[in-house]
Amino acid sequence: MKFEDLEVWKRSAALSAEIYLTLTQLKDFGFKDQITRSSLSIPSNIAKGVERGSDNEVIRFCAIASGSCGELRTQIYIGMKIGYISADQGKPWIQETIEISAMLTGFIKHRQGNAHE
Repeated sequence: MKFEDLEVWKRSAALSAEIYLTLTQLKDFGFKDQITRSSLSIPSNIAKGVERGSDNEVIRFCAIASGSCGELRTQIYIGMKIGYISADQGKPWIQETIEISAMLTGFIKHRQGNAHE
């Protein structure tokens, strides 16, 4: 299996790129750095786990990716609250992080089933 073939990787990588492009002009470096790092962590950890190959490594790194997804969703909420991210932009990102989290949970459960066989 290649991580590039996983829909959850494709969607999380696309979200990360969109966040980077949208926040390019944001002057608050601390906020911009934190939100872009958490968005980048999601597809990066999926890739790392899959490349390592074992079910246990996939599970471990996808769990980290899931945590980063929650972190990103929190930062989007805060960004909307403080006016850095418009509601029109933030609400679809929130929905995408919810769906990516659900996909990661399903993928982890699937791999846990494989790990116990």
